[in-house]
Amino acid sequence: MKNYSKIIISVLIGIAVFGISSLALSYQHSLFVGILAILIALWTNEGLPIGVVSLLPLILFPIFGILEFDKVSTNYANPVIFLFLGGFMLAIATEKTYLHIIIANKIISTFPKSPFGIILSVSLSSALISSFISNTTTALMLIPIASFLTTNQKLRVRLLLAVAYGASMGGIITPIGTPPNLIFLGFLQSHNIEAISFVNWIIMMLPLTIIMIVLMSWIMSRGLKNENTDITLEKIEFTPEHKRLSIILLVLVVLLIVNSPIKPYYNGLGLDEKWILLSFGLFMFFPKLGFLTWEHTRKLPYEIIFLFGAGFAIASGFTATGLSTVTASYLSQIHTLPFFVVLLIVITFAIFMTEITSNTALISVLLPIIYGLSATFPKNEMMLLQLVATIAASYAFMLPIATPPNAIAMSSGLVKVKDMAKYGFILNILGIVFISILGYFFWIVFL
Repeated sequence: MKNYSKIIISVLIGIAVFGISSLALSYQHSLFVGILAILIALWTNEGLPIGVVSLLPLILFPIFGILEFDKVSTNYANPVIFLFLGGFMLAIATEKTYLHIIIANKIISTFPKSPFGIILSVSLSSALISSFISNTTTALMLIPIASFLTTNQKLRVRLLLAVAYGASMGGIITPIGTPPNLIFLGFLQSHNIEAISFVNWIIMMLPLTIIMIVLMSWIMSRGLKNENTDITLEKIEFTPEHKRLSIILLVLVVLLIVNSPIKPYYNGLGLDEKWILLSFGLFMFFPKLGFLTWEHTRKLPYEIIFLFGAGFAIASGFTATGLSTVTASYLSQIHTLPFFVVLLIVITFAIFMTEITSNTALISVLLPIIYGLSATFPKNEMMLLQLVATIAASYAFMLPIATPPNAIAMSSGLVKVKDMAKYGFILNILGIVFISILGYFFWIVFL
């Protein structure tokens, strides 16, 4: 009965949004916005499973004349989805062998056992792992580990938050670490815009991640000076199986680096990164060389894959209906403001809107709108606006519904909303400041 109430509330929200939108938009545009409101409400209140909600565009868009079924369904086979699928296969292999625990232990053991050192080591472990496998998967793997590192309740809560925040902060280091990154790449590809190379992406994002992780660890270590900070590490022997997987992952990293062009000096190998990731993911099933059987695919987060498809479908709907152009016309007035101010507005909007809705859904809606402003901004500035919006969508730290790592930390039962909101608000402000500064003075050089 509770879920029926949530569904009814979501539909009522959609009807209300449709009515309000009708005051400024056409019937079709208002209908599309109303459907989006229903989807976002259902994602938020979990009235239906996330995978079911993510498949609803296949039903709703054709029924209400937004997009034909064939045009909606192609979004669920976007090439970027296969890149993420390969990453999930590698993540399952890493989890199966417990290599992630060995990596975390190595990093934690190298830092001092002060509150700052412990929190920094945990968040850094989370960030590094989530840079190459999904931040959702990283949080799922490390939250249970972090919860057993100490018996001190206050430190335990902060370690769980450090895992969640570290996963989000580290997820932006590479293009494959977080869903909004992949949606951004898929959007660029669908509009024939040259993507940022793997290496250049890392060079751009690493300073932001380092700054945010160090500041976050320092902030969260306040008030723990006199607390018991004894840490218990799970000892796992490094076996030939771990060595084999480590070599495979190292080869993958090296291949991705060598394949990435550094223009104008080096053109790379020219291999498709989606092909590389999927190939290595499928390699995990090779007898005696890999680590998985087909039974392990039961662990693939298909609901997240469907969520990607829904995100791409929403973006297509914005473009196909012309709503992105209409919305851009309303926003076109901001081009008279200094570009740095425009940057601040986009980042602030993306971060705080993500707090109350899916970051995947938000960035799917926001990218076409920003693209609609392309006539009023130079190409590199328009692309920078899309990039900072994408990164900002992963840098919402206040509420559990903002990002999957936040929700996973909350699901532990140890973290309270007030704890997350207290630290998250400070981190949101720091995110706005540093994304703006790095974007305006550093990232734009690469675009």
